[in-house]
Amino acid sequence: MSDLDLDPVRIGVVSVSDRASTGVYEDKGIPALQAWLQGALRNPLTWETRLIPDEQPQIEAALKALVDDAGCHLVLTTGGTGPALRDVTPEATLAVAHKVMPGFGEQMRQISLAFVPTAILSRQLAVIRGQALIINLPGQPKSIAETLSGLPQASPPVHGIFAAVPYCIDLIGGPYLETDPAVCQAFRPKSAIRAPKGA
Repeated sequence: MSDLDLDPVRIGVVSVSDRASTGVYEDKGIPALQAWLQGALRNPLTWETRLIPDEQPQIEAALKALVDDAGCHLVLTTGGTGPALRDVTPEATLAVAHKVMPGFGEQMRQISLAFVPTAILSRQLAVIRGQALIINLPGQPKSIAETLSGLPQASPPVHGIFAAVPYCIDLIGGPYLETDPAVCQAFRPKSAIRAPKGA
């Protein structure tokens, strides 16, 4: 399949941080997410980025706007998923959800627990709103990549969450995501694999 035949994809990327949003320090979450996704996906990508403080109404408004108005089929957030009083990203995400996808959060914590015992404090989750998948990711660039890619060198290997994202988006009526197998091998049942156009 030529890259020219691939569906265009609009992706929302939201970094939730009081200090980065006010310029106290440079945000690293959005660049880390964009860099990983650009390497993992072969589709033409359009970005919708938001850098906002840890305020639930603002997070909810951003998620709704990205899905309902901007037409994103995939929205990834980074930051605000711990137990601290200001960490409200999961609450905001659940408030805009039509369906909850608990497997994503379970696997994200499983991956992170391979590195630090405090990963059990994470409240990352994923939901569906309309025809969009929204995923809360960790705040650190290294953790973002590990969560998305998994631990392929581990014994036994640990699957990253992104392997399941393309098929999930298929099921909710979104664009057909093609990944670079060297970065992330997407999994679909054989019946869901699209033949190259013109074949």
